[in-house]
Amino acid sequence: MSDKTHKAHKAHKASRAQKAGGTHEAAADVEAVPAVTGDGTAPAAGAGPRVTVLKTYKLYVGGKFPRSESGRVYEVTDSEGNWLANAPRASRKDARDAVVAARKAFGGWSGATAYNRGQVLYRVAEMLEGRRHQFVREVADAEGLSEARAAGVVDATIDRWVWYAGWTDKIAQVTGGANPVAGPYFNLSSPEPTGVVAVLAPQESSFLGLVSVLAPVIATGNTAVLVASERAPLPALSLAEVLATSDVPGGVVNVLSGGTAELAAPLAAHQDVNAIDLAGADEQLAKELEVAAADNLKRVLRPQPVDYFATPGTDRMTAFLETKTVWHPTGSLGASGSSY
Repeated sequence: MSDKTHKAHKAHKASRAQKAGGTHEAAADVEAVPAVTGDGTAPAAGAGPRVTVLKTYKLYVGGKFPRSESGRVYEVTDSEGNWLANAPRASRKDARDAVVAARKAFGGWSGATAYNRGQVLYRVAEMLEGRRHQFVREVADAEGLSEARAAGVVDATIDRWVWYAGWTDKIAQVTGGANPVAGPYFNLSSPEPTGVVAVLAPQESSFLGLVSVLAPVIATGNTAVLVASERAPLPALSLAEVLATSDVPGGVVNVLSGGTAELAAPLAAHQDVNAIDLAGADEQLAKELEVAAADNLKRVLRPQPVDYFATPGTDRMTAFLETKTVWHPTGSLGASGSSY
């Protein structure tokens, strides 16, 4: 670790100690807590302070945690400018790799039963609950919230994930059904997932907004390439660790961090991406991406003001569903009734 990074880390610890009612000395004491030896006793005095193990954040592509192929990283800071971590800055090559992984996973995920997808998503909620304190800390740092408000955001996020898990085997009943037709036919419509969806996570709502745009995509059987908030990517990168241990098949969700515009451009133009959600794009970037997406007639969900605390409807699920309609003859119909 460089001296600059180490000093920034110490300053951040001191800042957090002050927020909790402590002092700079309190933060230093935390770092100087002695480690425990193999026999369960503390080392002798003078053995030196314990060196904090800093977390290395990585991308999540195809069920694995690679660094960016470019080797680039960028500093992530809290709302007050204090250093939090170095996040990988994904490249165009990483975006293409993520699309390949998402396409490979699409057949298995879309072919799974809706009930099974619901079970898997509920398992994600269970794992999020188990790591609640970590996400409270990350959301508080990312969005400049008090611990109490951050806890409210995390609780709402977990509840939102459960909400979408419950919709997996119900959305077909809402959007599909039998259609009345003139003639001796059954006419049945059923929804099917669109395919690979690129999702630009909201820039300001680093966790609740993120889950509110990601969960409906995969709940309906699509696979996703998620571009995390450029300013606050850490909750998204930690969510990837949850997904990796929650029975979600590798490639169903791929998480990239870095420049939103840099990553969104190749995704919008990619011929194997079927749809794109522009939630995290500003007005100018959204226009440019819409033009690029038109080349292969991608479905485009335009950015719009959203209250992520409000109960969502089905719009984000139906936005990335295709409707398949089947005609089937009923047989001849006579005065005595059907002969079918």
